[in-house]
Amino acid sequence: MSDKITIYVVRHGQTIMNALNRVQGWCDSPLTKDGINVARYLAYGLDAEGINFRTAYCSDLRRTRQTTQIILGAKGQEDIPVIEFAGLREACFGSFEADFNRTMWYNAALYMHYPTAEAMTKDVLAKKISYKHVLDAIKQIDTMGLAENFAQVEARTQESLREIAENEVQYGEANILVVSHGMSILAMLLGLGGDRLFTRPLDNAAVCKVTYCAGQFTVESMADLSFVEKGKSLAKED
Repeated sequence: MSDKITIYVVRHGQTIMNALNRVQGWCDSPLTKDGINVARYLAYGLDAEGINFRTAYCSDLRRTRQTTQIILGAKGQEDIPVIEFAGLREACFGSFEADFNRTMWYNAALYMHYPTAEAMTKDVLAKKISYKHVLDAIKQIDTMGLAENFAQVEARTQESLREIAENEVQYGEANILVVSHGMSILAMLLGLGGDRLFTRPLDNAAVCKVTYCAGQFTVESMADLSFVEKGKSLAKED
């Protein structure tokens, strides 16, 4: 019988650029106070469920490293290995990097013949279109030629996830923490079965649970905030 690896894929905590509603792909910024707190709440919620990690992975952008360190520190697991993977970093948004989110999403919506970004997002959540269409649109309207399309982000994130899983399964069953980014997590997991579970945006510190067994990935949950909510309630009790 093959060993099973359970991977908790987590979006980083809120950053300064998130709070300013700025596009943050390959650009980077530190966590805000709220971002630090939500990472701590997540840790408390995971701890309450008895979920401990053997290894942790993050992208090479500091917001994921900071989130990882806060989660592990709040769980008393600061001594476990943390490994950076460049393949886990966020999508590059090219000329839209550090611009206002509303500018990028509005221009993508117009390119796709939507009157507003809200109308486009509504159709994404209703699964009339997908984030593949949106990211591909951003690639087309990027004036610098640096933005990545969906297939590029999907390929590198899935390659990283498989490398992590294949490495970890050698050492037997375990829980593994992977901290990444909103669009990169969606690109990674939607095509592995996450599309059937994706019904709401991926908020900061949301968890996607993935298992790996006998060479196959199974996405068990998407955008789960129950650990954060549990941890926040525990923090209030203290």
